[in-house]
Amino acid sequence: MRSNPLGLGRDLAIDLGTANTLIYARGLGVVLDEPSVVAINVNDGRPVAVGVEAKKMMGRTPNHIKAIRPLKDGVIADFEVCEKMLRYFIQKVHASKWSKPRMIICVPSGITGVEQRAVQDAAEYAGARKPVHIIEEPMAAAIGADLPVHTAAGNMIVDIGGGTTEVAVISLGGIVTAQSVRVAGDELDDAVIQYMKKEFSLAIGDRTAEEIKIQMGSAWPLEDELTADIRGRDLISGLPRTIQVTTEHVREALAEPVSSIVDAVKTALDRTPPELAADIMTDGITLTGGGALLSGLPDRLSHETGMPVNITDEPLYSVVVGSGRALENINELRGLMSLGGDL
Repeated sequence: MRSNPLGLGRDLAIDLGTANTLIYARGLGVVLDEPSVVAINVNDGRPVAVGVEAKKMMGRTPNHIKAIRPLKDGVIADFEVCEKMLRYFIQKVHASKWSKPRMIICVPSGITGVEQRAVQDAAEYAGARKPVHIIEEPMAAAIGADLPVHTAAGNMIVDIGGGTTEVAVISLGGIVTAQSVRVAGDELDDAVIQYMKKEFSLAIGDRTAEEIKIQMGSAWPLEDELTADIRGRDLISGLPRTIQVTTEHVREALAEPVSSIVDAVKTALDRTPPELAADIMTDGITLTGGGALLSGLPDRLSHETGMPVNITDEPLYSVVVGSGRALENINELRGLMSLGGDL
């Protein structure tokens, strides 16, 4: 992955995610993958750090610095900070301050018109050329996962990101049915935090919860259940304490949000026309996004739906790569995007 600035006039596709922002440059591939975090000096509103450096500061900042995640549930929660973050990332990969890059940005399928406008405005303020093109995340994920989106066959994609889970059935270049739920990676992290409080009276931070989810999280019983030491602050004594946690504990902690994701898939299947459902029965459900890496999730989904479930080769990059392909083949794929002005 390249990180050196690009030449003039390089078009960009951006996956503006709740957890991570990824940028694809036309002709080069993915050139940036950084956390969607900004550390702000509260006294003057100036960004102190953005991306990787800002994420390291989460939960560790003094009073005058605040680490902010400007996106929540897949949409912009803090417009001003989001615009600063986007500007920083675009300048990091785009050498010229005078040239305005053409841009495609991914949005969740359940986004409102106001939320979509906010994304476009943030991109324009950050230096994008008008109009900013929008592509829905499940469509981008399906293109990135090499699904035959233009054929008459039914393709089911489940994209589990940081803020939203997008479920869609795609046929003939369009979304036939879609289900977007604001339950994804962040909700899984929060479920771990709440479980530790309730069961062990232990307070842990967001970063620790994320590490527990990645290392020990599962949606289906494991062959070998693991145990790990978790450090946090005792809620009764207020002192640091270490406890032993098993993968069974973590699975119990994640049970509710995982069930919500499974229910979203079932709801989408229930709304799918019979002919397309038959295709999905043959070809299976495709999982993308960081949440697809949760151990045992394909087994759980397959058990609950009776369908084969596959994970793409690089689930974290499916959406941005799909957006990039839409950028590379803009004339052929214009119908998959909104605001398809002249490119």
